[in-house]
Amino acid sequence: MSRPVRTLGLSCHYHDAAACLVEDGVIVAAAQEERFSRKKHDEAMPLHAIRYCLAEASGPEIDAVAFYEKPILKLHRILETALGTAPRGLVPFVHAVPSMLGVPGMMGGKLFVEGEIQSALESLGVVNDPPVLFPEHHVSHAASAFFPSPFEDAAILTLDGVGEWSTSTWGVGEGASIDLRAELEFPHSIGLLYSAVTYYCGFKVNSGEYKLMGLAPYGEPRYVDAIRDHLVDVRDDGSIRLALEHFGYLDGLVMTNARFDRLFGGPARKPDERITRREMDLARSIQDVLTDIVLRIGRHVRRETGKRRLTMAGGVALNCVANGELLRARVFDELWIQPAAGDAGGAIGAALAAYHLGPESLGLGRPRSVARRDDGTTTDGMQGAYLGPSFSDADTRFFLEREKIVFEELGDEGAWAARLAELLATENVIGLVQGRMEVGPRALGHRSIVGDPRSARMQSVMNLKIKQRESFRPFAPAVLAERAHEWFELDVASPYMLLVAPVQKDKRAPIADGDVPSSTDLLERVNRVRSEIPAVTHVDFSARVQTVHADTSPRFHRLLTAFAERTGCPVLVNTSFNVRGEPIVCNPEDAYRCFMSTEMDYLSVGPFLLERKKQPGWDDAKRWKRTFEAD
Repeated sequence: MSRPVRTLGLSCHYHDAAACLVEDGVIVAAAQEERFSRKKHDEAMPLHAIRYCLAEASGPEIDAVAFYEKPILKLHRILETALGTAPRGLVPFVHAVPSMLGVPGMMGGKLFVEGEIQSALESLGVVNDPPVLFPEHHVSHAASAFFPSPFEDAAILTLDGVGEWSTSTWGVGEGASIDLRAELEFPHSIGLLYSAVTYYCGFKVNSGEYKLMGLAPYGEPRYVDAIRDHLVDVRDDGSIRLALEHFGYLDGLVMTNARFDRLFGGPARKPDERITRREMDLARSIQDVLTDIVLRIGRHVRRETGKRRLTMAGGVALNCVANGELLRARVFDELWIQPAAGDAGGAIGAALAAYHLGPESLGLGRPRSVARRDDGTTTDGMQGAYLGPSFSDADTRFFLEREKIVFEELGDEGAWAARLAELLATENVIGLVQGRMEVGPRALGHRSIVGDPRSARMQSVMNLKIKQRESFRPFAPAVLAERAHEWFELDVASPYMLLVAPVQKDKRAPIADGDVPSSTDLLERVNRVRSEIPAVTHVDFSARVQTVHADTSPRFHRLLTAFAERTGCPVLVNTSFNVRGEPIVCNPEDAYRCFMSTEMDYLSVGPFLLERKKQPGWDDAKRWKRTFEAD
């Protein structure tokens, strides 16, 4: 009997380094380096993530390694851009050199990544010398979108900042093939347009875009005309042309310049400055423009491909507001979005691209089978995104006893769910660690902090006392999949928290009707009760919904069921288990450290339950402020 064909996908040396192992077309393991190194958006060669993936493999041989883009093409783009904008363009070129060539005297740099990969694999015990393949950046995104999807055939849309030259692509996936038919090229980029406004509003590029999306409902779209008239020309097919004289990323080290400042009445907001009406309205305006672009592209792709289903990846595909509008517009009958849509997902796509699209001479170019449930219906191949490491009860117990941590054991799952539901129903906040860690930016119940969505104070408490982040940031609801339609205007599955949907009208509070965003006091607006589940209802009555399914997350589903039986509400607040600037926790030790550095009430790790006030003295409560840089 022949052994499985194994491909290893990698992304690194920009942001969100990750590794993914595929065996016979099935994703066996995938994880971001940041979860192990504890450095948010870690870009280094993902040695820890590779080690984890190899440990999950059924054997020591790797048939091919795939890096998520072509470094030589990226260098060509950087060089051509620098020459085309000289002499000013030489400044960003000099700053880009370390990323491409590495730091003198050290390994690293995309141009020499093949040697770095080979050295890493040798040090980690790979017994053969696998070839290294280089699919293009947007091919990796496209592969991550289509190959794990539940569709035999579908249109493909990839949207992000920039790969080598492409910034967006669309095409078709059929069986084990991908055909990308059109692209938008740098410097014109939907992702960079959104990131420029992210920067201008005082948030970090490549990590703060979701903050801008969360801020948007507090504003009015009063800058839409200015954006359309001066920054971007949007064509009928969704392609765009940027007015490059307003942007700084071609010939400088920042996203915007003085012309951009003049257009919006002053310099960019500094990260520590108060958020004003300008930032709220800019966030709303660019969100409206982005949503319109996505809808136009979607309609164009539907017309050109004739496909009824759409798959998406790339950083812009994480914009769940635009995704929700695309779904409600019924441009496509079905929509599937890669949960690790950004560069981390590039590792997943690279591994799958190598397996399905790689040369037959290497034993690759293999057929594809859509994943199926026991009843024969199709499902996606991401396994709920639970593709990271898990930790045995024995290992967890050893850690707890070694550190003299006070805990109780709830061995029976029914008793565990009932106890946690009781605690949640009395407004306790619980850190939850169970099963395999999620891949991608969203915690989906395995590395989560959960709370009672019916509590009017829960959003403020969790933002300010636990997450240590801005008060305006909304929380997401996790809801029993079979009851989601009762609480949200959503009639499809949303297991990866990538769709925004309105709260059902009969769940809304009358006091919130006509809530016009006129106040500049964010805290006052955050604290208004808008529905029966105020902790997860945004200012515009929207929610970023996660539907929880018994087949992919049985334990989390059991907890929601127990909470619903106790309260009548099948919804919980679900936010990632971390504090501001920290990666999501990976292991029990990470979880305990975060737990004790915040004001969480309880920590549940597998069958073990810890009450914070019973723990031994903790002298490190503010360490996260020194360890993790605010994002």
